Amino acid sequence: MAKSASEARTRRSLSTNRRARHEYEILDQLECGIVLRGTELKSLRAKGASIEQAFGHFRAGELWLINAHIPEYAFGNIHNHVPTRDRKLLARKRELSRWTARVKEKGITVVPLELYFDDALVKVRMALVRGKKLHDKREDKRAQDARRDIDRAMSRRR
Repeated sequence: MAKSASEARTRRSLSTNRRARHEYEILDQLECGIVLRGTELKSLRAKGASIEQAFGHFRAGELWLINAHIPEYAFGNIHNHVPTRDRKLLARKRELSRWTARVKEKGITVVPLELYFDDALVKVRMALVRGKKLHDKREDKRAQDARRDIDRAMSRRR
């Protein structure tokens, strides 16, 4: 049964890569599906996934998520999944070919920003990024502090 436009899609975050926004300049973002096996979905529902050390890699024109940790399912048996196996990501071929060309540039890489449930599907928000220099990080910190001070002053004014 099709959902009406007024019905909101439920989105529940499983894991976020908070360091990515600090360490990298985000150039482009892409929402991808992820191919899961066996007990991985049950393990994700129980929480505990980590994408802090993960990154994207292109193999034969396909995008793969490397080093993402989905812990073994607690009630699994001998057919439990390997926690850090490489997982294929699903995206449109046109997007992947555009990103493949960009990754060949010096200093550009692919990292995951967030792993989440979109209704019943597991999605990964991937980002095309360039590493920040130390002075860029300092500048971002100064701007963040200034915004915080302005917000405090505005809240006191009311």
